Amino acid sequence: MHTSGGLRSEEANTAAWEGGRGFVVGATKWGIGTAILGAAGWYMSPVYRGLTIQFKTFIQMSGMILGGCLEADHRVREYEAKMRMQKRILRDRAMWEREQEE
Repeated sequence: MHTSGGLRSEEANTAAWEGGRGFVVGATKWGIGTAILGAAGWYMSPVYRGLTIQFKTFIQMSGMILGGCLEADHRVREYEAKMRMQKRILRDRAMWEREQEE
Protein backbone atom coordinates (compact mmCIF):
# COMPACT_ATOMS: atom_id res chain seq x y z
CA MET A 1 0.00 0.00 0.00
CA HIS A 2 1.24 3.47 -0.87
CA THR A 3 2.27 5.61 2.10
CA SER A 4 2.75 9.34 2.05
CA GLY A 5 4.92 11.27 4.46
CA GLY A 6 5.32 8.32 6.80
CA LEU A 7 1.61 8.13 7.60
CA ARG A 8 -0.36 5.01 6.85
CA SER A 9 -3.82 5.40 5.40
CA GLU A 10 -5.50 4.61 8.72
CA GLU A 11 -3.33 7.13 10.55
CA ALA A 12 -4.05 9.77 7.89
CA ASN A 13 -7.80 9.16 8.18
CA THR A 14 -7.66 9.38 11.97
CA ALA A 15 -5.63 12.58 11.76
CA ALA A 16 -8.14 14.04 9.31
CA TRP A 17 -11.07 13.19 11.59
CA GLU A 18 -9.23 14.70 14.54
CA GLY A 19 -8.64 17.87 12.54
CA GLY A 20 -12.29 17.99 11.54
CA ARG A 21 -13.47 17.62 15.12
CA GLY A 22 -10.98 20.31 16.13
CA PHE A 23 -12.36 22.64 13.47
CA VAL A 24 -15.93 22.20 14.72
CA VAL A 25 -14.91 22.78 18.35
CA GLY A 26 -12.77 25.81 17.49
CA ALA A 27 -15.43 27.34 15.24
CA THR A 28 -18.02 26.90 17.99
CA LYS A 29 -15.82 28.45 20.70
CA TRP A 30 -14.69 31.37 18.58
CA GLY A 31 -18.18 31.78 17.14
CA ILE A 32 -19.58 32.25 20.62
CA GLY A 33 -16.78 34.69 21.40
CA THR A 34 -17.35 36.76 18.28
CA ALA A 35 -21.10 36.73 18.90
CA ILE A 36 -20.50 38.14 22.39
CA LEU A 37 -18.20 40.80 20.93
CA GLY A 38 -20.81 41.55 18.26
CA ALA A 39 -23.50 41.99 20.92
CA ALA A 40 -21.19 44.27 22.89
CA GLY A 41 -20.46 46.23 19.73
CA TRP A 42 -24.17 46.55 19.02
CA TYR A 43 -24.89 48.04 22.43
CA MET A 44 -21.76 50.18 22.78
CA SER A 45 -20.73 51.34 19.32
CA PRO A 46 -22.77 53.41 16.90
CA VAL A 47 -20.16 52.57 14.25
CA TYR A 48 -20.83 48.82 14.62
CA ARG A 49 -24.60 49.41 14.52
CA GLY A 50 -24.15 51.29 11.25
CA LEU A 51 -22.42 48.37 9.52
CA THR A 52 -24.39 46.35 6.98
CA ILE A 53 -25.71 42.92 7.94
CA GLN A 54 -23.44 41.42 5.28
CA PHE A 55 -20.34 42.91 6.87
CA LYS A 56 -21.42 41.83 10.36
CA THR A 57 -21.93 38.30 9.01
CA PHE A 58 -18.48 38.45 7.42
CA ILE A 59 -16.94 39.48 10.75
CA GLN A 60 -18.75 36.63 12.55
CA MET A 61 -17.72 34.05 9.95
CA SER A 62 -14.13 35.29 9.96
CA GLY A 63 -13.88 34.70 13.69
CA MET A 64 -15.37 31.24 13.37
CA ILE A 65 -13.07 30.23 10.52
CA LEU A 66 -9.99 31.55 12.32
CA GLY A 67 -10.90 29.64 15.49
CA GLY A 68 -11.66 26.49 13.56
CA CYS A 69 -8.36 26.57 11.70
CA LEU A 70 -6.34 27.23 14.84
CA GLU A 71 -8.01 24.43 16.80
CA ALA A 72 -7.79 21.96 13.90
CA ASP A 73 -4.07 22.66 13.52
CA HIS A 74 -3.56 22.27 17.27
CA ARG A 75 -5.39 18.94 17.35
CA VAL A 76 -3.53 17.52 14.36
CA ARG A 77 -0.19 18.52 15.90
CA GLU A 78 -1.18 16.82 19.17
CA TYR A 79 -2.20 13.70 17.26
CA GLU A 80 1.12 13.62 15.41
CA ALA A 81 3.04 13.98 18.67
CA LYS A 82 1.00 11.17 20.22
CA MET A 83 1.69 8.89 17.25
CA ARG A 84 5.42 9.67 17.34
CA MET A 85 5.50 8.84 21.06
CA GLN A 86 3.65 5.55 20.53
CA LYS A 87 6.02 4.54 17.72
CA ARG A 88 9.02 5.46 19.86
CA ILE A 89 7.68 3.37 22.76
CA LEU A 90 7.12 0.37 20.47
CA ARG A 91 10.60 0.75 18.96
CA ASP A 92 12.22 1.03 22.39
CA ARG A 93 10.24 -1.93 23.70
CA ALA A 94 11.35 -4.08 20.76
CA MET A 95 14.97 -3.02 21.30
CA TRP A 96 14.70 -3.80 25.01
CA GLU A 97 13.25 -7.24 24.30
CA ARG A 98 16.09 -7.99 21.85
CA GLU A 99 18.66 -7.00 24.48
CA GLN A 100 16.96 -9.21 27.06
CA GLU A 101 17.11 -12.19 24.70
CA GLU A 102 20.89 -11.73 24.25
